[in-house]
Amino acid sequence: MKDCIVKCLVLLIALLASISTPSLTSSQEAQTIRHPKTKEELKLYPNTYDHFPDLPSPYALEDGTEIVVAFTQDEKYVLIPVTVENGKPLNYRNKQWYGKGRQLEVDASDFPTLARTGLHSEIELDQIKTITGRSIAEITEIGRPERYSGAGFMSHDEDIISVLRGDNRLVTQLGSIHPQMAKPLFHVFNIILTVKKDSKRGNIGGILYNKRKVYLKFQGAKGWQESIFNDEILGYWQIEMWRDLDKEEKAFLSREYSNLTDEHMAQLIKKLSHIHTGEMVPYYIMRYGFYEGHTSYRADPVAISFIFGLRSIQEIEAAFEGNLNKVLTEHFTK
Repeated sequence: MKDCIVKCLVLLIALLASISTPSLTSSQEAQTIRHPKTKEELKLYPNTYDHFPDLPSPYALEDGTEIVVAFTQDEKYVLIPVTVENGKPLNYRNKQWYGKGRQLEVDASDFPTLARTGLHSEIELDQIKTITGRSIAEITEIGRPERYSGAGFMSHDEDIISVLRGDNRLVTQLGSIHPQMAKPLFHVFNIILTVKKDSKRGNIGGILYNKRKVYLKFQGAKGWQESIFNDEILGYWQIEMWRDLDKEEKAFLSREYSNLTDEHMAQLIKKLSHIHTGEMVPYYIMRYGFYEGHTSYRADPVAISFIFGLRSIQEIEAAFEGNLNKVLTEHFTK
């Protein structure tokens, strides 16, 4: 009898081991990737590298996983998964702090053309009366400064439709679509979600993106920001993203805008190369094509294109032909 019990226990232990081993292996594999050229095994965050691992950034694996190379304040490199996807709920009210939420959702009910093509139909924008069941007038009213937030979601002379239409035209002129604009901002926020549990999260200095060095700074607020739409999107993080112009880019702007004073040139460069916003904006861009109006939290599509290397300065200038300063500052009024 004892022999039988012992044998049964041995078989049970072996069975449990056989069940748990693949899970462990799978977990280990999820923490590494293969270099596309050298086939070298590369470990993901929080593993650090003293030298740049010579990996495209962003980089998509065959299974769809998206990787970005980040750099730390102490000049090391980390590989961070940043896949844009619908994940676990993100709802600060319910203490759900680590989910990605619905990053791929588009408001197809209100904007069927946006959902189908990635751009708005101006005919639909002219005809729409409500968004997410909330009237255009109410969204405009609560979106202005000193309503739902001090800075506001649009300026006093803008309304929600004029802002949606204005940015849709900018993105169209850039030869892009709204999901392409949302992606790098989601990548930044997904980095924050990954490192926020780490006591050394402030050590992340920025990312390498399309061969540009993009600097990051982020910190949480004391509370959270409510959405102007009838949705689950909330804001908690203050996020800054910027990059330095290289010599060729500075020289190009100096030639094209030689009429600007030094002060106005500095303002143009700041508007072009610096974004201060929050995590609500990539969800807003993907879902509604909304970058916020001309407030301090605006994520201008021209600046997104420049900072993250979606378009070169020459391509951006060609899209707007001498009007770049105006494009970056002029409000979207009716």
